[in-house]
Amino acid sequence: MTQPVLVVAGPTASGKSGLALALAERFGGVVINADSMQVYRELAVLTARPGPDALARVPHRLYGVLAAETACSAGRWRELALGEIAEARAAGRLAIVTGGSGLYLQALVAGMTPLPEVPREVREETGALYAKLGAEGFHAALAARDPLTARRLRPRDRQRVMRAWEMLETTGRSLAALQRDLGQGPPADLAFAAILLDPPRSELYAAIDRRLAAMIAAGAVAEVTALLALGLEPRLPVMKAVGVPELAAFLRGEVALAEAVRRAQQASRRLAKRQVTWFRHHRLAPQVLAVTDAPDAQYSESFRERIFNFIRQTLLTEIK
Repeated sequence: MTQPVLVVAGPTASGKSGLALALAERFGGVVINADSMQVYRELAVLTARPGPDALARVPHRLYGVLAAETACSAGRWRELALGEIAEARAAGRLAIVTGGSGLYLQALVAGMTPLPEVPREVREETGALYAKLGAEGFHAALAARDPLTARRLRPRDRQRVMRAWEMLETTGRSLAALQRDLGQGPPADLAFAAILLDPPRSELYAAIDRRLAAMIAAGAVAEVTALLALGLEPRLPVMKAVGVPELAAFLRGEVALAEAVRRAQQASRRLAKRQVTWFRHHRLAPQVLAVTDAPDAQYSESFRERIFNFIRQTLLTEIK
């Protein structure tokens, strides 16, 4: 018997956490984090982690579970998430996975490939070649060596195109062949359905700006101050979280606080744009409900009834 799993996805500030909370209350669920920055315990404010009230209302999992010096990956998160989904099943609860990290969600729903480690010299040589050839030229070079993988990738998808080249250089085999032989497919005992929040761009950007301002009032500057005091390596994921570089510049005296906030808002809008693009090009589940309402619409009765009906029809047909 398959276990139903609901995914609530979308860009930052689109209302995912609030919707997941409401659904968990309605259907007896547990909310499982799929945000790559909300896993870090040191950034509760700046990552908009659910607060004490939400945590008291329904169980929340994988929020603030890793230390800042940890470099989490999609593979590690997938293992943690599968464990929490199994716990939800044992407790008789609906697993509701929510977040904006597309690669994490894809790893959970579609499976992933445990690829070999790339030597540093290969990574450096690949980067130099990409810089020399440019996006189109590098993609053409990849197509000459690995046409199947190249057909799956857009020339401007720099990270994935370079990854495919690195696998050729490291193993002598195409990425497509490695994925075929090493791939971990989707969990056979899980049935996924997804709600994708995609609000109007102007509404989303306004919500982002309001939220960044509220974060400052809630203590984001002190949070970044404490993070910087740890003396962590700049390459760690937590040091690249939206708001950390910008507020760090303020704390070093390089910009005024208002300018740091403006830059953080701009960085958050850029993140949202990348997330929207990613979700529009990747199908998260066999059944997906795309919701284009404004972020605040989720609190209306008609909005929630539409969402409830989708869940009943796709995952919980026995619920009336």
